[in-house]
Amino acid sequence: MSAPIPVGPAPVLVLVPGATGAPADGGPRFHLADATVPQLSVTDLVATRGDGVFETIGAFDGVPVNVGPHLARLAHSAAQVELSAPDQATLAEAVDAAIAAHEDVAELSVRVMLTRGIEGTGVPTCWIHARVSDDWTPYRAGMRVATLDRGLSTAVAETSPWLLPGAKTLSYAVNMAAVREAKRRGAVDVLFVASDGYVLEGPTSTLLVRRGDEFTTTPASAGVLPGTSVASLFPWLQAQGHQVAERLMTVADVAGSDGAWLLSSTRLAAPIARLDETELPVDAALTDRFQQVLMGRA
Repeated sequence: MSAPIPVGPAPVLVLVPGATGAPADGGPRFHLADATVPQLSVTDLVATRGDGVFETIGAFDGVPVNVGPHLARLAHSAAQVELSAPDQATLAEAVDAAIAAHEDVAELSVRVMLTRGIEGTGVPTCWIHARVSDDWTPYRAGMRVATLDRGLSTAVAETSPWLLPGAKTLSYAVNMAAVREAKRRGAVDVLFVASDGYVLEGPTSTLLVRRGDEFTTTPASAGVLPGTSVASLFPWLQAQGHQVAERLMTVADVAGSDGAWLLSSTRLAAPIARLDETELPVDAALTDRFQQVLMGRA
């Protein structure tokens, strides 16, 4: 008889009917719900069309990081897809409630979801789901990354805003397909490349590149998601005497750099140890310091 599969702490679900205004029924703005029973209608437009936006907030030892910037970015994404503006104060309280209701763990992933709601009602659906983060230890030690063509130029924000560049939407099928392709190539993650040859971002991460004392990321004007993690690291790097910049870079720029990372709110700083067939240097000590900054501990 096989051993039982270990069961970790139960996830927490918070429903937020007051995400974009007072609930129509006069009830509370948010409340805990049973995460083990169905809560989402099959006619919600997020289920039928992937029509919604989201943010994922990391919480470390019960303390969330960058809640304000994440919720501001959620509001920006909502505006891009013409959703009602979320009440950021309500969502911040609901995030705190989800964390407080969850069993104490070292690393928690808190996802804030806002959808267009049930078709025909015009009422958005919002919930917050808190669960134990995946084990990102292997990624934080260094990972192999494949470059993949995104099929869009860095001018997409100007030429084709209807493609929603820079919006964090729930239409993630292409991103997940890209990760699967990377794995077929022996890598674990992706660095997207624009059709005009410049590197962009990962499917769920922001690029950071080191060359000497300068650290560079792709500008949001190239159609990438403005990174909350890199926005935390840049002031810290400047305080350490480094230069920071937003600049378009090629694959060769990354491959020939003194180090590169893919940054995200739960995975934190994952150094690129190999980009396609090129080995990159990995500074373990600096990466560890990045982790502390991104956990809000420095």
